[in-house]
Amino acid sequence: MDCLWPVDGAQQVDDDLERFYAYPEQLDRPWVRVNFVSSLDGAVTVRGSSRGLSAPVDQRVLGLIRDLSDVVLVGVGTAVAEGYRGVKRTEVRAERRERRGLSPVPPIALVTARASLPPDSPLLTDTVVPPIVLTTEAAPAQRQAELADAGADVVVAGDAEVDLRAALAALDERGLRRIGCEGGPRLFGSLVDQDLVDELCLTLSPLLTSGDARRIAVGAGAEPPRAMRLRSVLHAGSLLLVRYARMRE
Repeated sequence: MDCLWPVDGAQQVDDDLERFYAYPEQLDRPWVRVNFVSSLDGAVTVRGSSRGLSAPVDQRVLGLIRDLSDVVLVGVGTAVAEGYRGVKRTEVRAERRERRGLSPVPPIALVTARASLPPDSPLLTDTVVPPIVLTTEAAPAQRQAELADAGADVVVAGDAEVDLRAALAALDERGLRRIGCEGGPRLFGSLVDQDLVDELCLTLSPLLTSGDARRIAVGAGAEPPRAMRLRSVLHAGSLLLVRYARMRE
């Protein structure tokens, strides 16, 4: 386990963070890393968005995880609520990804059972690389065709609900094994239920919110609960960033 360590913005911080959050070498299957921020009392949003919980350091780590990922996986509800666009190309991102043998920019893979993404969504109109839409046989054919015409890579994975194992297999077929999942809670819960989470990166925001906001995972319930091992703990002021890996035989 990496020890508690203050994040202070120095150049060495970027090098250390990149080492902390590096994916395993020589992956032979999809590796799912989930990244979330929550309040101390478990809220995943403040006033309907995660932005009120986030901080510059947390955003820095989010950007780094994107830099290290082959693809960014997200549910349609979160993408719409958070105003997602395609991942932007920056000089730092391009250099880091080229050094690691990755494409210049990771695509967004959107999970939506009904293909419910408008063709004029910023994910299609404001992006460097087209998104991958992971949908189902039940999604209206016209909607699928409109998204494909708008440039999306439409993948049918499942009948009425997105079959996440089939979706990950489709990403694997495209050479996308380093999967950075950014939620939301239902997608995370489904990944937990199916034991598909390899790692959780959780930022604890130093806030108490009360209210009725959801927790970071909402699903049927994992039985037995998934055992995790603490891999690293970082802090920046009162913000705590923890990383847990799935304990597998």
